[in-house]
Amino acid sequence: MKALGVTAVPTGVWRCEIKFDGYRAVALLNRGRAELWSRNRKEMSADYPEIVAALEKLPCDSAVLDGEIVALDAAGRSRFQLLQAREIGERPPILFYVFDAMQRDGRSLLDQPIEERRKELEALLKKAVRPVQISPLFEVEPAELMEAARQQGLEGIIAKRPGSLYEADRRSGAWVKCKVVLEQEFVIGGFSEPRHSREHFGAILIGYYEDGKLMYAGKVGTGFNRELLRSLHGLFLARRRETCPFANLPMPRRPRFGQGMTRSEMKKVTWIRPELVAQIKFGEWTEDRILRQPVFLGLRKDKKASEVHREKSTAEGK
Repeated sequence: MKALGVTAVPTGVWRCEIKFDGYRAVALLNRGRAELWSRNRKEMSADYPEIVAALEKLPCDSAVLDGEIVALDAAGRSRFQLLQAREIGERPPILFYVFDAMQRDGRSLLDQPIEERRKELEALLKKAVRPVQISPLFEVEPAELMEAARQQGLEGIIAKRPGSLYEADRRSGAWVKCKVVLEQEFVIGGFSEPRHSREHFGAILIGYYEDGKLMYAGKVGTGFNRELLRSLHGLFLARRRETCPFANLPMPRRPRFGQGMTRSEMKKVTWIRPELVAQIKFGEWTEDRILRQPVFLGLRKDKKASEVHREKSTAEGK
């Protein structure tokens, strides 16, 4: 089930949770064995053996659980960048926050209201050991939790409508996401030449899909260290293509704000197949629909490029 991005925090009493900044994952448990799968159906078990080991200790014959794999900073906040650091040898604390149950012991829970699914989840995870943990629940006005998230430097909240069912692979609006910061996924479609002392590449060119077309949204040249520049460059070279994948390039003129891409600037770009998805933090969208102050946070393995669209955020207002 997917959360719908909204520009206004909903009113009334909802079932609210913190919006985690990590990898969405489904856990499959069957007779003492567990597997972790991303939402684009890639197995992640080998990447997180400590989570798999904890799941295999849960007291059930079978279950299907929905949650988020996160890496925590020193203040206990989930940070997507730390998941990337783990992949190059660092070891930040990892948790698997479980927030829903779709099946338990052969019984489907999809037709059960969210309150009943939560009871099943609480019973199952009552004696769970780290890094498996139930996602905290707050039955409050979303605006109240949103303000707390803002004060603590969190990404935002997820608000879930009481009584709602689990609608697999849908974004019905029964779950909504409210973001404090401007951050979302973008598709990488090319890279520019390195300048000065930088090696491998200068910036990545990113975009999002709109009506089936990849739309250019700007260049990102910050957020990379030397190891990332090297490893990403290898991924890019394996995906080289001759033509530009962006439907709205070249731009007729350089925009007033943000990173434009005119015909002359495109001559310095190496195009790649639009397969890689990057998590990007940014300051705002310009009137030309270009990002200002974008920062690369990491690659996403759990989302398909074709699913990347421009998101709306409560941080943007209307």
